[in-house]
Amino acid sequence: MRDAINEAYKQAMKARDARRTATLRAVNAAIKDKDIEARGLGKDALSDADLLPMLQKMVKQREESLSIYEKAGREDLALVEREEIAILAEFLPRAMTAEETEAAIRDAIAETGAEGMKDMGKVIALLRGKYPGRMDFGKVSGQVKAALG
Repeated sequence: MRDAINEAYKQAMKARDARRTATLRAVNAAIKDKDIEARGLGKDALSDADLLPMLQKMVKQREESLSIYEKAGREDLALVEREEIAILAEFLPRAMTAEETEAAIRDAIAETGAEGMKDMGKVIALLRGKYPGRMDFGKVSGQVKAALG
């Protein structure tokens, strides 16, 4: 993931794409900050699995800003946020469709042998392990609850 981000950053600089360059520069800075933090704790540099939540958080921050700008009628700023979300989304795994999510939930329930609400944690843990970054677990937990209830 780091290599893909760095390569995209170089291409954006060559193409003189200011928005893309600035967004990818911010991503690289966040990665370096996380690496420094990890070194301070005696850990190795972050893996792609560790970078995924960071990128998701960056997208979420921009989505929150986007909604604020849209409510305030600031279409110019909303456009900037939409562009940055699109750039960041290029480096995230493809989100699962509703049908894929439902099938994954059914499979996880069957695999864990979940029989009721007391087993919800097992199902969510299995889904988090198998599909990191591909599901919105805030929504999925409601679907798991409905399937188990």
